[in-house]
Amino acid sequence: MDELTKENIIKAGLCASVVITILILPVIVVWVGSNGIGVISWEFLTGRPYRFELGGIFPQIVGSIYLVSLCSLLGAPLGVASAIYLAEYAPNNVITQTVRFFTETLAGMPSIVIGLFGLEFLVYYLQLKTSLLAGAVSLSFMTLPWTIRASEEAIKMVPRGYRDASLALGATKWQTILKIVLPAASPGIITGILLGMGKAMGETAVVWLTSGSGLEAFVPRSLRSPTGSLTMYIYLLATQGHTSESMSRAFGASLVLLVMFMAVSVSALIVRNYYLRRLGPR
Repeated sequence: MDELTKENIIKAGLCASVVITILILPVIVVWVGSNGIGVISWEFLTGRPYRFELGGIFPQIVGSIYLVSLCSLLGAPLGVASAIYLAEYAPNNVITQTVRFFTETLAGMPSIVIGLFGLEFLVYYLQLKTSLLAGAVSLSFMTLPWTIRASEEAIKMVPRGYRDASLALGATKWQTILKIVLPAASPGIITGILLGMGKAMGETAVVWLTSGSGLEAFVPRSLRSPTGSLTMYIYLLATQGHTSESMSRAFGASLVLLVMFMAVSVSALIVRNYYLRRLGPR
């Protein structure tokens, strides 16, 4: 086999890989949509579950939004602050490398392990109970590494000349970071936060152990209230429901969750492109 033939075979294999990758998302969307669109109705979206296979999913939709929003409020500032320290202040030594290692390890840790830790430490030891607060804090453990890594890389991408010019004009290091570096790095930081929110939105094991059963019939009234979520609702109907109706409702809830996830992903792209246009060419 000559080199040109080998090159063509490799190119064809790479193109096939790209096509398969591109087709995965539409196939999932079409499959979930075709199986779940039949149960989508105003009653399904705004009602409350009053039996295992009856009622709506409004508390689960609101609960998922509450969990992800509170998770982001807790995790995003801590993640960005950690990224600023690692990118701007931390020396390149063994300690910093160890911190990065633990951060990357936390990003790949199984969610069931984090959920078990949240159950023992937050729910039982700190007596937060199975609640919105316990679930959001546990989810923030999962999104924190993503925020740190995305924010750190975005900060490092800011040209060194920006910092030098600001310092030469008399600004302090913190003023330079706050007024120059962070605005320039904002597209990457915001994208990382929003993608972390998307990851938190799809977690099941953590919310199962820390936030609620998934079939709560009421919107949480406080941080200590049990909180339903779409992921747990889908899991329960798909594994414990034994009728076609329960599976259809699981697909319907999956379609709603998929739309919410896509909204977050599209928002990340819109926000990133908006800030890139504002910053202009570098």
